[in-house]
Amino acid sequence: MVFGWKTRQRGDGATAFDDGVGEVSGAWVTDRPPSAHPGLLLYVMVENVAATLEAVTASGGRVVQALLPGAPEITARFADPDGARRPVG
Repeated sequence: MVFGWKTRQRGDGATAFDDGVGEVSGAWVTDRPPSAHPGLLLYVMVENVAATLEAVTASGGRVVQALLPGAPEITARFADPDGARRPVG
């Protein structure tokens, strides 16, 4: 996976994830259509934004906002293969 998360099946059958350092755990909701326009944006903290964007594109996603040089925080946005937009930073 792009972020190094481990996936697992929960007891209720949902696919869940645990981040690479054991700090974040959650599950995906898969019965909703993708959103082409951002509403609630969830940020994913990564060690290297540029390397993560390369992994995103290698996995079928696309960059919709490149790295912003000089910004107070280093962020970028990408769309997953279904078109839903996500930020990383």
